[in-house]
Amino acid sequence: MLISHVTGGFWLGLPVQFCKSYLPVRDDTITLVDEDGDEYQTVYLAQKTGLSGGWRGFSLARDLVDGDALVFQLVKNTTFKVCDG
Repeated sequence: MLISHVTGGFWLGLPVQFCKSYLPVRDDTITLVDEDGDEYQTVYLAQKTGLSGGWRGFSLARDLVDGDALVFQLVKNTTFKVCDG
């Protein structure tokens, strides 16, 4: 994680090619499921290829800080399983 991912604007940009290949072409809700099975709804902005609203809540709940690593596994077209990297 970078500082911009976990403070201030709480924005998580995703790889453009991955988004174009696997994620919805329009803005949608993406569910993040943590290792405990807790679910967090986030707003996926297709044109910006990233997570906005809801990412802050996930980040704070996980106590993420600059330098942390996460692994995102796409398990459904709008659901990621997320675990510590």
